[in-house]
Amino acid sequence: MKDILFLEPVFKEMIWGGERLRTDFGYKIPSNHTGECWAISAHANGDCTIKDGRYKGNSLSSLWDNHRNLFGNLEGDVFPLLIKIIDAKADLSIQVHPDDAYANVNENGSLGKTECWYVLECNTDGQIAIGHNAKSQTELKTMISNQRWKELIRLVPIKKGDFFQIEPGTVHAIKAGTLILETQQNSDITYRLYDYDRMHNGKKRELHIDKCIDVVTCPHKDTKGKKEIIAYEQGMEEKLISCNYYTVSKVMVFGAQTFTQNEPFTILSVVDGHGEIDGTPIAKGNHFILPDGYGQYTLSGKMSLIKSHV
Repeated sequence: MKDILFLEPVFKEMIWGGERLRTDFGYKIPSNHTGECWAISAHANGDCTIKDGRYKGNSLSSLWDNHRNLFGNLEGDVFPLLIKIIDAKADLSIQVHPDDAYANVNENGSLGKTECWYVLECNTDGQIAIGHNAKSQTELKTMISNQRWKELIRLVPIKKGDFFQIEPGTVHAIKAGTLILETQQNSDITYRLYDYDRMHNGKKRELHIDKCIDVVTCPHKDTKGKKEIIAYEQGMEEKLISCNYYTVSKVMVFGAQTFTQNEPFTILSVVDGHGEIDGTPIAKGNHFILPDGYGQYTLSGKMSLIKSHV
């Protein structure tokens, strides 16, 4: 019997969130300020449960702890990846993430946060903040202390289908009108550098200036993945990034195409269209895990998916 692990998402309300997780994906969201869908997560701050099958009702973290064979008996205290869909109705704060070494010492043994973004939708004049213009640590501190945010923060134009790798130490922010799928390490550590002086519950949100200065890479360095495309008779796969923490690809099918699962586990998120996997109906907004040893699987229909594994 082949198990496919379909998961129930966890939703997060945010000051900058909207309603597109309902209008674009059909999710039952808690409010019109819902910013994040934690689609595949075993993090303590949002632990997804299995929808059906023999593991129905189990949390992903409990499967990791008690059925490690499903994940190729990988080592590690926590399930390594976290998959989100993020709806930015307003700008997110300008932020930066630590690496594993810094987070381990300063955040009670947490993992750091390497992440990547696949742009699902954006405004025609869409932008993201990625990187900064300070040439040295001294200049960085001066620009921050003088609040020269427009000079400091680097804005980049985006379009649907763009992809960005966000290494620890990269200043970044998703801007208003953008919907992304994020693949990241299983971490919830974010340091806010600037939040536009927004008020929330009568006060400004906490900033983490000292920690930001500690971890920001200076000068900024872009990370570019080497794209590889594999063409099939009824589909294609485009590798977007492969790093120490994950490999992420975009998979497209237009018909029926058979693939081979040969990773410790494989995460698939349907981001457009609908069809089937081995006879089971799937559609935009479904997220699932193929466990270790699943072997061959057939995707049929007309769909785009984001695939990730370690």
